[in-house]
Amino acid sequence: MALLAIAAIRAAYLGSVRASALRRAALTEHVQIVPVPAQRGTITDASGDQLAVSESADTVVADDMLIRDPVRAARLLSPVLGVPVLTLEGELSRRGDGYVPIARLIPAAKAQQALRLVPNGLTLEPGVKRVYPQGGFAPQVIGWTDWTGQGVAGIEYEFNRQLRGRSGERRIINDAIGQPIAVDNVRRARPGESVKLTLVAPLQDEVQQVLDNIGSTYSPKGATAIVMNPRTGAILALANWPDINANDPGAKPYIDGEDQAVSYTYEPGSTFKAFTVAAALQDGLITPSTRFDIPPYLSAYGLQIHDAEVHGYETLTTAGILRVSSNIGADLIGQRLGASRFHWWVRRFGFGAKTGVDLPGEDPGLILPLSRYSGTTMFNLPFGQGEAVTPIQLITAYAAIANGGILRPAHIVAAVGGHRLPLPKGHRVISAQTAAEVRQMLVGVYADGGTASGAGIPGWDLAGKTGTANIAVNGRYSQTEYNASFIGMVPASDPKLLALVVVDDPKGSIYGGSVAAPAFQKIIGWAVPYFGINPR
Repeated sequence: MALLAIAAIRAAYLGSVRASALRRAALTEHVQIVPVPAQRGTITDASGDQLAVSESADTVVADDMLIRDPVRAARLLSPVLGVPVLTLEGELSRRGDGYVPIARLIPAAKAQQALRLVPNGLTLEPGVKRVYPQGGFAPQVIGWTDWTGQGVAGIEYEFNRQLRGRSGERRIINDAIGQPIAVDNVRRARPGESVKLTLVAPLQDEVQQVLDNIGSTYSPKGATAIVMNPRTGAILALANWPDINANDPGAKPYIDGEDQAVSYTYEPGSTFKAFTVAAALQDGLITPSTRFDIPPYLSAYGLQIHDAEVHGYETLTTAGILRVSSNIGADLIGQRLGASRFHWWVRRFGFGAKTGVDLPGEDPGLILPLSRYSGTTMFNLPFGQGEAVTPIQLITAYAAIANGGILRPAHIVAAVGGHRLPLPKGHRVISAQTAAEVRQMLVGVYADGGTASGAGIPGWDLAGKTGTANIAVNGRYSQTEYNASFIGMVPASDPKLLALVVVDDPKGSIYGGSVAAPAFQKIIGWAVPYFGINPR
């Protein structure tokens, strides 16, 4: 009777005080709620070719308490899973964890093969693996995902919410020995939306090859190139060097995965002179034919400003200053503007702020506030020294010159979920006449005596500008490290293509006219027949 009384008290205790906890424990043992990953949306180029897709994959999980011979199991599984034998031995010998993922998101066929080799102690968790069919195609732009399937770089990160979809839930009821006896879909997975880019695959491949050639020829620290439709701001190609493979981004240093087009800041050098000239033209201070007396050098608080080529006293028009890229001439134009007005125009063209391009990691650049201008400031800013810009800022500002004075954010995503995105709004920064006059003066860069006289394409009128800028090292301008750049458009009268090439610290040659301009020539020379742009 005493034993029965104890049993009754125990039963009452378990049925009342412990009831909810035991009910939860029973559900945990017999009922599983398993997430069903959503199919991540695809990323395609402008023609619809797939650049990023999702495939079914499994994570292999070991119960180390059920695997009696870890050494034998490791030898069997290593060639199938691609994991070193010693690593597997260590994972399978933990004793006590009961849950050890030994291979994440491998193809389903290999996962099933592993299950057949070690039937006791392995389970498979279904998942989705991100695959990049063309791993070297604009990897810094497209980006990649982590092992959980979340975007961590590029478009994969910027449009992660649209691409990821919504995971579903599946309820599995197991019997006493853990075998499923009922499966019920509690919530269906909703696939992610597709993202269509503006990139044109053949052009992207050509630009990447050109940058690869720069890398092998000049061994720079880095290089980037952008090709844009200046009328719409659509980015048709964007490449970086060094290159990586999006299927294995960890194989290269982290810095190689950065998109230099939006994150690399540099002093633009002479490519900035076009904005100094445009500002003075728009303010009515000069005309293309205004003549300037150019001395051999300018003195500024103990400093001397020289041109790249040594010369005596000479006279240059505004057009001539751009043609030969005179630093002294740019400073004389800047003096007519004055510090306050010059600063206003720099901001007007969008420098010192993010452009709003639909890519992550954009740097705003660095523009001195007017309050920090010193006596020497206006002796270097007008020719592109003392301000830091990004390639996307520079090409976006040049697009305003190319398309008749409208500054419009660049964009690289054309459609999401099959719905075309609206064209980013632009605003007028200079008149169409001023833009046309600057373009016409930039044609002279290709003429005899111009800084890019050898970079023309026979039959087409091009407008462009070279840039060569010392790199600041430890607070002083280096005499051995330079940025070489070139930006140009075609045709000059009504540009349909705009391209920029920036090379960080090339070796052997340093000038924009000899390093970046030939690269521009190759890119545009390939592009004009492809896009059906007629000669003049």
